[in-house]
Formats: sequence, structure tokens, C-alpha cells
Amino acid sequence: MTIDRVTMHWTAGTHTANRVDRQHYHRLYEGDGAIVLGDHTPEDNRDTSDHVYARHTANLNTRNLGVALCAMRDAREAPFHAGSHPITRAQVDAMVRDVAAQCLEYGVPVTRQTVLTHAEVERTLGVAQKQKWDITWLPGMTRPGDAIEVGDTIREMIREEMIREAQRAMGVASPTSAPPVAQAPVTLAGLIKKVIAWLASRR
Repeated sequence: MTIDRVTMHWTAGTHTANRVDRQHYHRLYEGDGAIVLGDHTPEDNRDTSDHVYARHTANLNTRNLGVALCAMRDAREAPFHAGSHPITRAQVDAMVRDVAAQCLEYGVPVTRQTVLTHAEVERTLGVAQKQKWDITWLPGMTRPGDAIEVGDTIREMIREEMIREAQRAMGVASPTSAPPVAQAPVTLAGLIKKVIAWLASRR
């Protein structure tokens, strides 16, 4: 396995990925939701001893996929100001869909320890991160929230997207459709296993 963790950030820049952003993150989400690939592949972070990898999370880059919302230039935590380029809904939607796809691709479970925001790293994993507060604010919030609670919200969105992706891939009816009487219940774990097998068959 190449990757066993995903860390989500914001760039503290504009809505457009720049050269420095591409050096530090594997995948970036611009203001309109467009996905930009970074200079390094996830495979580059399999072994960071060669110093050729995406540096996105202090002392925690090995086997760690770094993704970032291109946003929050000049943002201030307190008193809160979202800056000149606040996070957009399109970016959040793009990140959720893409992280769900990456978790399915690499077999990463969505837990507090394995899919988390930069703001959660120090509290959850005990690795110092110089008081990073990304991502503690999302569109619709009046001020930054608790890092773990915001992370839980994002993780739930990712899990829901994984279910939708699994259903699409396996041809399973959507939750709004009444299932056939004889249909057995489909669990998330079962769907993920099937999708991982399906992805492997495409290689």
C-alpha cells in the first residue's frame, strides 16, 4: 500500500494553485472546484528518506497524501476574518468527492486517525504543527469551529460520497429507491470491498 493517511489543508492563498502549492500538495482544489495535480505523486511519499516528496504536514509526510483547498489568503482566526479568498462550496464538494475516490483507490479507512484536517493532527496524533487551524472553517459557518468537530463533519461527507460511489460502481439502487423485497442489506464495508476489487480489476 502506498498511502495510509490523507491530510486536508488550505493553502492560505488565492483560489488558484500556484507553483509553491503544487510543490507541497498532491492534489489541489481551486475556487471553481477544478482539481490540480501537484508536482509529486502519492508514490513519492511512500519513502521520504530521499527528500523528494510533497512536504505538507510537519514530521508526518511518509505515506501521507496531502490535499488542499486553494483559499484563505489573509485569513485570520481571531477575530475571525475569512480573508480575500474564502473557501467556496464548489471546492469543498470537489475535495469530498476526490478524497473519497482516493480512499477507495488506496484502501484508506475514513477514521479520525487516517483522514483528518491539518488542524486535527496535533490533537489526534500528537505531532506538533505550530498551531495550524486549517481546516476549522467551512462555508456557512460564522466563525471557526472545534477542529475535531469540523473534521467529523468532513469525514461524514466523505463516507456518504464513498457510499454513493460504491452504489454507482456496483449498480446498486440509490437510498431513495425502494429495494426489492429479497434484496439483502448492503453494508458500507461490503460496498468498499467490492469497489476496491472493481478498481483493481481495471488496472
